[in-house]
Amino acid sequence: MPEGLGVFGWIIIGLLAGALAGFLVPGRERNGCVGTLLIGIAGGLIGGWLWTGPLKQSPATGFLGALLLAVLGAGLVLLVLHAANRRR
Repeated sequence: MPEGLGVFGWIIIGLLAGALAGFLVPGRERNGCVGTLLIGIAGGLIGGWLWTGPLKQSPATGFLGALLLAVLGAGLVLLVLHAANRRR
């Protein structure tokens, strides 16, 4: 993830990533604003870790790069949450 965004930038990326992932991943769950934010932030952490860790790529540059990785990570988080809810 790019440096220098500040807390407000991370919140915006988290909200956008969670909302976009919620739109792209099928399901009828309602997470609310806080849930969407948490899913987006978790997605950013997971997406960034996967990108720089196992895939051994250089960190994302810029707002759009961070947003793309966060959306992909948030999509993974939503898929895991959907699978966990189906098992209940």
